[in-house]
Amino acid sequence: MRKLTSSDIKELKLLKHYRIIRKWACKTCNLNDADLELLIYLEALDMFTKDDFKKGTYSYSWDNRRWNRLLKQGWIKVWRERNRTTQKYHIYKVSTKCKQLISRMYRIMLGEEDMPTKKFDNNNKYIYKVTAKAIQFVNKDKTR
Repeated sequence: MRKLTSSDIKELKLLKHYRIIRKWACKTCNLNDADLELLIYLEALDMFTKDDFKKGTYSYSWDNRRWNRLLKQGWIKVWRERNRTTQKYHIYKVSTKCKQLISRMYRIMLGEEDMPTKKFDNNNKYIYKVTAKAIQFVNKDKTR
């Protein structure tokens, strides 16, 4: 198997529209940027502990409610419960909902799928109009 190089990633133009794709994902799923990027990190780990989660939050803004919020909203789920004798801590995984969102973001980055603008069309706020215009620009760009 051939190892990927930086020029391979550059040729894919994977990060060309990352910012607007991230904004779309955050707006449609009611997440903030730090939560989404942390979920991408945790999805790459596959299984993780709460300690792994804490290590992943060091580069993001402090939010002591983040863990409970992501767990309560269904972005993180318990994979294995602790039993206080042989398993001393829970093991977690990101939920199917989270995996589907991240996979969809990758498909959009690769141009396999377009971003829907339905949520942004009927809103009169300036930020929604600008975001909808940017999404239309990304959807028209077939070289992504």
